[in-house]
Parts: sequence; structure tokens; C-alpha cells
Amino acid sequence: MSVAADDRMWGSDPHATDTTSTPPQPVPGRHGADRDRARALAARLRLTIDGDPEPSEQDWTALGQALNRGDPLADAAIAWMREVGRATAWPLMEQGLHEGPGALSDEAGALKVFLAHGWQMPAWVDWRRAKRGAQVMQGTGEHGLMVLRDAGLMAGYQAGAINQTLLKTGALERGAHKRIAETTTWWLACTEEDGLQPGQPGHRMTLHVRLMHALVRDQLARSPEWDAQWLGLPINQVDMQATYLAFSAVHLLGLRLTGMLFAQEDADAVMHLWRVMGWLVGVEDHLMCDDEATGRVLMYRNLVTQAPPDESSALLGRALMNEPLQRTYPFARALRGRLDRERHLSLVSWFLGPEGLHNLGLPQRQPWYPLMMMAPTVVGSVALRTLPWMEGPWRAIARRQQRAYQQGLAGREPQAPWNAKEPAAGQRSG
Repeated sequence: MSVAADDRMWGSDPHATDTTSTPPQPVPGRHGADRDRARALAARLRLTIDGDPEPSEQDWTALGQALNRGDPLADAAIAWMREVGRATAWPLMEQGLHEGPGALSDEAGALKVFLAHGWQMPAWVDWRRAKRGAQVMQGTGEHGLMVLRDAGLMAGYQAGAINQTLLKTGALERGAHKRIAETTTWWLACTEEDGLQPGQPGHRMTLHVRLMHALVRDQLARSPEWDAQWLGLPINQVDMQATYLAFSAVHLLGLRLTGMLFAQEDADAVMHLWRVMGWLVGVEDHLMCDDEATGRVLMYRNLVTQAPPDESSALLGRALMNEPLQRTYPFARALRGRLDRERHLSLVSWFLGPEGLHNLGLPQRQPWYPLMMMAPTVVGSVALRTLPWMEGPWRAIARRQQRAYQQGLAGREPQAPWNAKEPAAGQRSG
């Protein structure tokens, strides 16, 4: 990793949030609660990294402090909405998301400031690279969505402290199926060509998710059940960084481990796409990057700070394991649901091994599915690299697969999340 990349991660980036104006707060107890076990869980990731990825003391302290930071712009918007009341604020939020900040008067206060910021993209955004990143993601087909679910979301449940937000907002009661359907709808919108450009569905959905994160943060931070001394802020910068990296560096690594080949320029374009998404969803820019190699280092450093798996890991893991049984299939629903559950369990076993399955309360399985798909996936990747004319037709087929997968989850035409009658308080990116 270059010196410039390392500097960008920890504060010298001009777009980084200034955290020096406030005195340091006590680092929450979850930070590095079991550093040796966290390193063991991240050992496979470390094998893919050149050089020493261990955080310096400065890096370690910086991540601990980031557990106390939220998203000031979105938090101020939610505080304003709470002050004026839902009956007034919610329609204004919907109008602003649909029509842009210019549709709101100055009386919309912090909500208009938030939306104006979200419509003014930073100078580093390269829409050509972001478009290419979206095309690469489109070409991963149904397999890409399966890997995102199992390498990104399911594996992430091993971080016990992050799970507390989901549990305390009723995630188990609402069900894994609903969360997966919402996240897939959002992912599809973000990976449309130019989907994150201001005013496009991916852009508006991402700003909506950011506000919902702030709503959850506001609700939980004021709840007597939230242990801030142990957990820090709900949906803090460390946990938002983990989600952003699950969509980018972890997803790419999972795809590579199942036989997909990417030109490095294309992989880095994917990283740029998700850096744009991360900026829109409120991740501090110095916690993100533009290249896959740095992304793996960032993920490793994040993982070694995380609290170990606990009972919440098994609760959420088993709920997600059974999610395929609730999907909509055109025929043989029960049989196909059980088959998809086994496919997902097989993928999880490939990524995490027996210990990871145990941590998540999942039954032991052999990685038959990724091994079965490895050869055709490699052959297909080589064909696309050597016969460029195939990419466009294949990407159209792969995108249809992704839409069919989403339809099986939703059972209906996808709706933008801001059309919901009530705030999706527990909705979050994974």
C-alpha cells in the first residue's frame, strides 16, 4: 500500500471530516474487546494482503474514536424533523428526495442543508469510473448477489457489537427476508449505469437510507437500553465503514474466491463506485479508498477492532439461513427454497470454514456449490476477457438474472423505500 493511500485513510484527505475541534471521548469498551480472536477471524483476509496490515497505535486510536462519531448533517436533519413533527417533516423529506433541495424553502432548515449537500457531489467523483464499476457489478449476475449476501452480510454477523442495532430495532421480528429484499432493491438501483448521479433512483435511495440511519441513531441513542459506554454511537463511523467495505472490497474478494476474474482497473472502478455510495450514505471520506488493495487493508483493520461473535450472531445467522424458504418461486417453491438454503450454506462454508459456521449457529456443510461452479465461472471470466464483444450481451443476461433474483425476494415490483407509509426505522445497508 502506498504512503499516499495510508495518509488518505487517516486524515490527510482534504474531504475528511475535521475531528480535532472536539476533545476525545472515552473509547467504547467494545473496541478491541478480544483482539487475538478478532485477528484469528481475519486471518484468511490477511493472507490476501501484501505487507503488514496491522494498525499503528495512531490508527487504532482513531478507529476507537470513530465509534463515537455519527453523521452530523443527517443527524441535524432528523433533529429538525423531530422538532417540527412527522406530519410536517415527512412529506417535505419525500418531496426533497424526489425533486431535489430546490423544491424546498429555506424554512426546511437542516433538512434542506442535508439535501443540498447530497446533491453537490465532491470534486473527486469520476462518473466514467463509477459507470464502469456499475457495469462490472451488473455482469456478476445472480452469483454476484449470492456472494454479496453470504460474504458480506452473513459473514458480517460475526461482529457481535454491530448486531445490536439490528436486534434493538426489531430486525428479527421483521425478518431477514424483508431486509434482504430492501437491500437488493437498493443495490440494483446503485448499480444502474449513472444510478448514483444526483436525482437518479440509486442516489435518492441512498440519501433516504442515510436519513433512516440517522433516525435509528437518534432513537437508540436516547433509549435507556442502549449501552453507549460499551457500544459507542448506534450506526457509528466504524460500523458504517464495515458496511461500505462489505459492498466493495469484501464483495470483490468473495467473487474472486469463487472463480471470477477481474482486470485490476475494473476492480478499482468498483471500489470507486462504492466510494461514491459511501460518501452519499455518510461515511467519512478518509475511511474509504479508491483501490482494492487498500480496501482489504481497511477491512482488516476494521475487523481486528470488532467485538467477537456472541448470541446475536447465531440469532441473526439462523434467521438469514432460513430466508430462502420465504422467497417467491414460479414453481416447486418448497423444493427450490430448500435448495437455495443449501447453496447459501455451502457458500458460507467456503468463505468462513467450520469455525465461522459455528460462530453463526449454522449447521456444518461442505462447499460443494462454489467448487461445482468454480470451473465454469473461471472459463466464463476468461472468455469475457479474451472476447470483449461478448461483454455487452452477457451483461444484459446477467442483469436479468439479478432482477429475477430480486423479484423472487420481493414477490412484486420493487418500490422506492421512500414510498413506504411509515419510516423504515430498522432499515440499514445490510
